[in-house]
Amino acid sequence: MNTKTILTFAALIMLYTSACDAQVNNKLKKSEPMVTNTKHKEISDKFVFEAQKPDSEWQSTLTPEQYYILRQKGTERPFTSALEENYDGGLYTCAACGNELFTSDSKFDSGCGWPSFFEALDPAKIVTKTDTTHGMVRTEIMCAKCGGHLGHVFDDGPKDKTGLRYCVNGASLKFNKK
Repeated sequence: MNTKTILTFAALIMLYTSACDAQVNNKLKKSEPMVTNTKHKEISDKFVFEAQKPDSEWQSTLTPEQYYILRQKGTERPFTSALEENYDGGLYTCAACGNELFTSDSKFDSGCGWPSFFEALDPAKIVTKTDTTHGMVRTEIMCAKCGGHLGHVFDDGPKDKTGLRYCVNGASLKFNKK
């Protein structure tokens, strides 16, 4: 191939890639969070959380899995959390800061592989943010006190309750039995 052919081919690839990126970006801009009927505050990147610590302190106080999930927005493998099948009476708190988030009365078996709740203990204890990672548009839920990533909320929960399903990483929670 000569230089002119290679440059023409490269220019066509760049044009095609730019057009594809523009389509994806337009879809993401037009997309809205999956769930808009929660009473939680939607936050921006500039939101300041009450319980702030240096990253090194989070690493020293959390297990590696908790740190990965709560501070790096990771996800545990489905059906691996001991809390997924826990139906004892009690209170679920944030594993990072102790903020009270859910009660056992709102827990249900969604079959998704993660602990699921149909409502938060208090809407002010959880904040949300639109999450466009992994080619999806979801509503991320975070602890309102420390900003720890808890999971996501969906609108496919029990219709006779709130209709919501808080899909929560078990490692982001601590359970306090009644």
